[in-house]
Amino acid sequence: MKTIHNGIVYIVGAGPGDKKLITLRGVECLQQADVVIYDLLLNDGLLEHCPAHTEKIRAPDPRIRTNRQTELNQLLVQHAIAGKIVVRLKGGDPYIFGRGGEEAMALVEAGIPFEVVPGVTSAIAASAYAGIPVTHRDYASSVAFVTGHSAALHPDSNINWEQLATAVDTLVVYMGVAHLPQIVERLILHGRDQHTPVSLVRFGTTPQQFVAQGTLADIVEKVEAAQLKSPAIIVVGEVNRLREQLRWFDTKPLFGKRILVTRARSQTSEFADFLEANGAEVIQFPTIEIRPLEIDSADIPTPEKYDWIIFTSVNAVEIYYAHLREKGKDTRVFGGCSICAVGPKTVEALNSIGIYPDFVPSHASGRVVATEIEVVQGKKILLPRAKIATTDLPDILRERAAHVDDVPLYDTVKVASENRDTIKKDLLEGRIDFVTFTSSSTVTNFLEMFPSHTAKDLLANVRVAVIGPTTAATATEHGARVDVVAKEATIESLTEAIIAEYSNLSE
Repeated sequence: MKTIHNGIVYIVGAGPGDKKLITLRGVECLQQADVVIYDLLLNDGLLEHCPAHTEKIRAPDPRIRTNRQTELNQLLVQHAIAGKIVVRLKGGDPYIFGRGGEEAMALVEAGIPFEVVPGVTSAIAASAYAGIPVTHRDYASSVAFVTGHSAALHPDSNINWEQLATAVDTLVVYMGVAHLPQIVERLILHGRDQHTPVSLVRFGTTPQQFVAQGTLADIVEKVEAAQLKSPAIIVVGEVNRLREQLRWFDTKPLFGKRILVTRARSQTSEFADFLEANGAEVIQFPTIEIRPLEIDSADIPTPEKYDWIIFTSVNAVEIYYAHLREKGKDTRVFGGCSICAVGPKTVEALNSIGIYPDFVPSHASGRVVATEIEVVQGKKILLPRAKIATTDLPDILRERAAHVDDVPLYDTVKVASENRDTIKKDLLEGRIDFVTFTSSSTVTNFLEMFPSHTAKDLLANVRVAVIGPTTAATATEHGARVDVVAKEATIESLTEAIIAEYSNLSE
């Protein structure tokens, strides 16, 4: 059949749940996609790899659309014929119980070029995250993947349960939770020892992961008692005995904790990485956005005119330096002045452009900075910073007879949030464990989003963590209880403080 040019479809395995388990090739495909058609249970964070113009289409729900696969095939063909780069984003691996082969055949019949990008399948990933190796030299040298869908249990099914029951050491069953009693019955009936260990791993590789363990003799009863529902995989075999020794994911200090992050989306990723690395589920709820002011770079004062420049944030460093570059200047222009950097992240931002500060204060508060800096009488000081910054720093410097140019470079503006009602419900019902605030503006903007509730009522069922004393003071002034204050004004320190709080609670 004649090939249709320009359009192409990438059938991409997204992995089992953890958004970082997608392959590099999978990310590359998303980064160039015009259209993404994605499965229901995928981690929405994967869609952040897409360009702004990408059209995102949620696949039809197979539970309510009996002709779902036909609709999907038509969508793929329709967009590819229009000359678009299409990504069909599928959970796990496309060719392991993912019907990727059917979609590929539809593309072949339509003459559309395609590429298959394998993904990490849940049988391997969820088992590994649960501490269960599907093979092990001492326990299992063979493994089989089988569907537990109702069709697999029909008398005319092509799955030979009689032989499968004892043919392999480890048996991993997909889509079998609803039919667990029948699966167990068939395995025992056809010779599998009823004392064989069994594990069910629900929402594997995510902070919601839950593992139920038993044997073929009692696993049905245990699953019913735990009210465990799909999606989950069933692992049958002696390798399950290794879980207690090899479990590593659900023993992380923040495992399963839901933590709300309110800082600007552009600054969230590193904080989220720290929390997620310790097992937390991060809920991004930005209350501010860092927005550079519309200033002509020609109007920005340059370092040669000053004795000191005080940078109080990473944003100040990046935005000020961008203006200098617009003026055709580089770091050599800082040669005649001294540099003060507030906080380790600001130091790192300066280091990244080849500047090593002359002075770093012991704390991040404006009062400490203004009093610890060396003799400033008669000195000219440039203070590039946020429009809404407090006046403590320039006021005290002027009291010490310094000449201060306070130059606002950016603003922290309030942003609207689409999921505000969901967040409010989760807060009031205690389904969020921690709310984090990284500046006074995140506190005030957050509370202004919920005008019908006082801070005390809104945060009554959650714990509050803040990045420093100034933010803590703002939260307290609004009536919020502050449970954790970071020792240093860094997200690393804030993460450590949250971990320490949970450690203390568990003792």
